[in-house]
Amino acid sequence: MSDLDDAPQQDERDQQDQRDGRPPAGDHARDPGRDPGRDRDGAGRDGAGRDGADAAPAPEPPPPNPFDHAGRNPLGASGGTGGAGTAHAARTTFEHGRAERRYDIRGDGQVFEDNTFINQFWVDSGPPAVQGAVPRETLAHLAAVYCETTGYQRMKQTLRANGLIVLAGEPGSGRTATALALLSELTEDQVTRLDPATAVHTIGDDALHAAHGYLLELPPEDSAAPEPDGPDGPHGRHPARRRLTELHLDRFSGQLRARTSYGIVLVESGDLADRLLQGRYGVTCPPPSPAEVLHRHLRILLRGEPQGALDAACALAAHEDVVGALGLDELRPREAARLADHLARHQKGELTHEQLVEDCGAFVRAQARVWFARADRPGRLPEALPALNAAAFRIAVAVFNGSAYSLTAEAAELLTWELAVTLDPEHPVGRRLFGTHADNRPAVARSVVEDGELDLGAARVPARVIRFQGDALATAVLREVWHGHHNVRGPVSRWLRGLCDDPRPEVWVRASIAAGVLCSWDWVYGFGELVRPLAALDGRVPRMAAATALAEAARDPRVQPAVAAVLREWARSGDAALVDSAVLAHGYVLPAGSVRSSLDALGAVVRADDGADPDVLGTASFSVMRLLASSGPDTVVDRLGRWLDDGRRPLADLVLLSAIGALTMRTTHLWGLTEVPALETYGSRPLLLALLATRPDLAAPLAALVREALGTPRSGEPALDGLAALLRRAARDPETLRDVCGFLPRLAATSRDRDRLRGLLTGLVRDRDKSLDKAAAGRMWDAVAEGGRR
Repeated sequence: MSDLDDAPQQDERDQQDQRDGRPPAGDHARDPGRDPGRDRDGAGRDGAGRDGADAAPAPEPPPPNPFDHAGRNPLGASGGTGGAGTAHAARTTFEHGRAERRYDIRGDGQVFEDNTFINQFWVDSGPPAVQGAVPRETLAHLAAVYCETTGYQRMKQTLRANGLIVLAGEPGSGRTATALALLSELTEDQVTRLDPATAVHTIGDDALHAAHGYLLELPPEDSAAPEPDGPDGPHGRHPARRRLTELHLDRFSGQLRARTSYGIVLVESGDLADRLLQGRYGVTCPPPSPAEVLHRHLRILLRGEPQGALDAACALAAHEDVVGALGLDELRPREAARLADHLARHQKGELTHEQLVEDCGAFVRAQARVWFARADRPGRLPEALPALNAAAFRIAVAVFNGSAYSLTAEAAELLTWELAVTLDPEHPVGRRLFGTHADNRPAVARSVVEDGELDLGAARVPARVIRFQGDALATAVLREVWHGHHNVRGPVSRWLRGLCDDPRPEVWVRASIAAGVLCSWDWVYGFGELVRPLAALDGRVPRMAAATALAEAARDPRVQPAVAAVLREWARSGDAALVDSAVLAHGYVLPAGSVRSSLDALGAVVRADDGADPDVLGTASFSVMRLLASSGPDTVVDRLGRWLDDGRRPLADLVLLSAIGALTMRTTHLWGLTEVPALETYGSRPLLLALLATRPDLAAPLAALVREALGTPRSGEPALDGLAALLRRAARDPETLRDVCGFLPRLAATSRDRDRLRGLLTGLVRDRDKSLDKAAAGRMWDAVAEGGRR
């Protein structure tokens, strides 16, 4: 997009006729050279000329003019609106993983035994009991460290009234501790854990004792574990037998009340929890304050240590290194207990500070490993489908972290299909229409949906956005999938390639940056499966996606030489698609390593083409403008001046096209993958105006480039149109008007320049459809006059 829309528009056919040297098309009066005796078939009234042998040969079409689309974004709306904001958000998502830290998770207990009470308090002495009485020592320890969660008293009242409640929450959120605390309080520590394979409707009266508490934790829905409702059939569980209903709970409640006993059933977030929360037994179990959990555990673990050890440990928990290594917005109770153990060991001299930070970094890796551990068991549909849905959603949130929930959910469904057909190619599945509610589904990925905004460049729009509850989760999820589960690479690669062909910048930019991150982790596989196929596709969007992925991969200094070598090969390949992708990639600076090297590569491509393909010139000028919007505009301006002095027409045309683009292209459309904070405030302005505001020292060489574009016959008309659009914009903004009035004298170096500018202003003021403000035009007129006195 550009501001050319503000300029007066002619009929497109008239403009083309004028460029070709022909009078405008229209009636016979407008075309005196037209033979009025010719009919629409090109023959006279007497029929002469109908025979092809007698007809004159059709004139050859004029050669393509690179200035026909000067100042236009070659990606159209697919690369402009929304691209800059999306790229910024995507870069932020993976910023936490740039350091390439690697952590060793010692032992499987902290990773896989996530549904046991013993892990809730990070006591790893012995395997957990599947079924049986909870030891009084365990309940006593719980009483010492338990932090009452919000709604605890209401849960207790409901439990007393019904004899039974269903607590819904995520593993590690404190739901098991809350259940045990409630049952212990009401039964004087007579608490029994039931086997998770126990079906509620199969519990007999003789299995229940008087004045006892019973805890049953149902396996997660996405685990595809054996169901507690009966023996496995040859094709898995019958759907009707796996549904825990209100009727089952009514029966169990009656049995418990008859024995003056109490029961609590634990379920994870999902469809079952959604349904049970609507009944009389369902209760959401929010986690308690992690700070309070941490403090209570530290108080016990540091008992007997010197005075001040507790305060020092609490202060260390808030230290920047520790918080950054954790990478989580808020710890769950189990994680707070684990952190307390690490901090206590540090205070006792058992861990160095470096070891403490390294162990803290394993928290988020442990979460990712739990999410994808055997996620497709038992390996057939539809038993594995809930697990595949959850896995796909977590991966989609990693790629679209901070983006619209609707885009993330749609991407997750596409990935679910890819995973499903990979797992069972003969039985592709459809989509569930009314699955887990959007209010509850984010909990599966430890994420939240909240009101936010999406940056579309020219405007910000409200949106429901989803984000991880921790800036390290996105990188941890992708790393776990990419490095830990090789067979998932194929469907994930196909999924990302499909997203990279989506015309919406909010989609393809996210996917391409994620693809670049994956390439940087495994260049050989990532380039062959992600980047190379995209670069060979027709269409600018997938090629720009390939260029973006290469630039993101080149951020790793170990991968950058490989990226540079690929671009050199593509530039010399003679394949139009690969050349186009290489030219687009050099607009990012990162692949070549510097602005100077990027300009060298772009100049070499243009010289090799010798101006034969206007698309190459147009794309190269777009990349030059993006380099001009980078952190080194002075290098670009200097190189453009040298190209003009070089004398070769292809390079001169590249300079002229770039100068016209600077007049018309909004800065936000020229985004890259490196931050340029000075330009962010001026994103909605054309690049020239943004540079005048941030780099006034470049005003003179920029004016020389624009003056050259205005004075060169082949570029004069589009340059004048671009300048007209810029002047119209300046007339509406006092700050911009001031910068333009300071720039115009530099364009009025000669009397011919001044006449051209005055003629332009006169035409804009007299425009009957959209006349220029006379006061602003007067200031511009005076500024032009100042040019003659320089």
